Amino acid sequence: MPDPVLYKLAEEAGSELKRRGLMLATAESCTGGWISEALTMVPGSSDWFERGFVTYTYISKREMLGVKETTLEKHGAVSEEVVREMVEGALARSHAQVAVAVSGVAGPTGGTPEKPVGTVCVAWGMKGGEPRSETVRFSGDREAVRRQSVEHALKGVLALLGRP
Repeated sequence: MPDPVLYKLAEEAGSELKRRGLMLATAESCTGGWISEALTMVPGSSDWFERGFVTYTYISKREMLGVKETTLEKHGAVSEEVVREMVEGALARSHAQVAVAVSGVAGPTGGTPEKPVGTVCVAWGMKGGEPRSETVRFSGDREAVRRQSVEHALKGVLALLGRP
């Protein structure tokens, strides 16, 4: 049984994307494709979901999305600078007009004092515009952090499309 909250958000995002004739691409790191999975649970999602990039490593972020090595070295993968470049890369390397990107520290290890476990950076953007990004901190275990990241990403897609 799908998560009812994620399903409803994905359904609402899909409805708005379809209504506006837009396609969505995802660029995911810590969520490992979970945003794409939530979106494709919705029947007919091929009408508005274009593709998903799962880029877990620095090299995959560079190769698949064009994230600059200097950005990764200077800011680290879990940064607003990187997720904004992930959005730009997803838009440039797909046929989508809307993109969302996520990178974070889901845990249980990998956290630092500056970026503790639960730190997640998310960005959203539309073709022709500047991506917007934010850093959030979620609590709980690895699955809880990842799930909250998916929910936050989908809510942001709706906000980008002008839906509360």
